[in-house]
Amino acid sequence: VSEEFQNGEGFGYIVAFRPNGTRGWKEKMVTSSDASKFIYRDESVPPLTPFEVKVGVYNNKGDGPFSPIVVICSAEGEPTAAPIDVKATSLSVSEILVAWKHIKESLGRPQGFEVGYWKDMEQEEAAEKVKTEGNESSILLTGLEGNTLYHLTVRAYNAAGYGPPSTAVRAATKKSLPLLPHKPSSLLNSYSSSPSAFFLFVIFVCKQEGQSNSQVIETQKTSAVLLLPDVGVYIIEVCAVSEGGDGTASPQIRVPSFA
Repeated sequence: VSEEFQNGEGFGYIVAFRPNGTRGWKEKMVTSSDASKFIYRDESVPPLTPFEVKVGVYNNKGDGPFSPIVVICSAEGEPTAAPIDVKATSLSVSEILVAWKHIKESLGRPQGFEVGYWKDMEQEEAAEKVKTEGNESSILLTGLEGNTLYHLTVRAYNAAGYGPPSTAVRAATKKSLPLLPHKPSSLLNSYSSSPSAFFLFVIFVCKQEGQSNSQVIETQKTSAVLLLPDVGVYIIEVCAVSEGGDGTASPQIRVPSFA
């Protein structure tokens, strides 16, 4: 109420409220004429309880009129249920996909979810945290260390606070990409007794110069036999492979094949 409508000294407000559908108003006096809000705290009130509220005015001469009645709900509580069916799947050397389900609640509706993750040798207090918004039920964690075991939990949150965390799950990122293999320069001129075979080591990709088709040989040994059946020049390169993916290929070498 602006000053010209206060009409005297001792001006203040009367905040009246009652649970929706009940009789009898509870009134609180707000003695400051500059006040623009009032906070009523009652720990026994359940979240999202509807109240009828009206605000009146008074001064030293008596009480003035009340505002129209409005319905206001008490604030919601923090989520009370932990997410379930939490799964963590390693996708690459630096990525883990986390998915979960959430039990619907009548109170404490989540605004989003928080995923906490920490390395196997660390304490949970050191967990990194990342949030989703809305009803998302999965998140892709990136920037992780390769070949590392992580522990992960998920919990819901809203404006009132955080709910309980889920049971922790574990997932290990994939191994780092293999390193560049040594250039097999010492074998450039090492031919076998057969003029159509050539020895190299690690993982091999071989194609005839000017052709698109490649011959690929995968082996866990440090050598392999590549058949070069036609006369011409063959291009050979070597790379290492692990669950983290393919490593960088070695420099190409050119090998002639003779009839």
